[in-house]
Amino acid sequence: MTAAMSQEVGEVTREPVVHVVDDDEDLRQSLVFLLESVGVQALTYPDARSFLEEFDPAEPAVVIVDVRMPVVSGFQLQEKLVELDYPAPVVFCSAHGDIPMSVRALTAGAVDFLEKPYQPQRMVEVVQAQLIEARRRFAEHAERHAVGERLEALTQREREVLRLVVEGLPSQVIAHQLGTSVKTVDVHRARIKAKTGADSLGTLVRDILTHRVTV
Repeated sequence: MTAAMSQEVGEVTREPVVHVVDDDEDLRQSLVFLLESVGVQALTYPDARSFLEEFDPAEPAVVIVDVRMPVVSGFQLQEKLVELDYPAPVVFCSAHGDIPMSVRALTAGAVDFLEKPYQPQRMVEVVQAQLIEARRRFAEHAERHAVGERLEALTQREREVLRLVVEGLPSQVIAHQLGTSVKTVDVHRARIKAKTGADSLGTLVRDILTHRVTV
């Protein structure tokens, strides 16, 4: 792991927070009180737009969101977070939940769907479990981002070579596929290693596969 990647990963060692997005002020405050009583920091937002304007996408977090909110619904917020590649676990809450609604939320990536009024102990258990998951997700996200940044210096031709290296092809086969010489392919391989700061192409390929990075 490079120094830059270590720094990226180090940033996610901060304690995750909980973002509560709900237009019910009483519920927001009661949930903050509940979570802070077990040592969990919670931030609240009256609507999805406020959250999107104020949250720090680099800060490890769990998002608790109401389904039915004015202007931007909980489902629309979830879609936006997926679009932003935001790795926080999302927990839905609703006083009007049903099976199709919960299936929709979970299919789109939510980790849980709780009915209001929720049981306090159940909420605490869900949040504590997802705080652990948030640490894992944000660490993985930072590592994937760091690997992606290392590839940005590559030319289009070098990316073509690297894609074939990731597929496990030797230089002779890569040269044949690209219509060039083995010597040229080896030059590209050396440049890829130098530009990405990799100890070897093998470790770079491992990082790409482990973190599911698109070359």
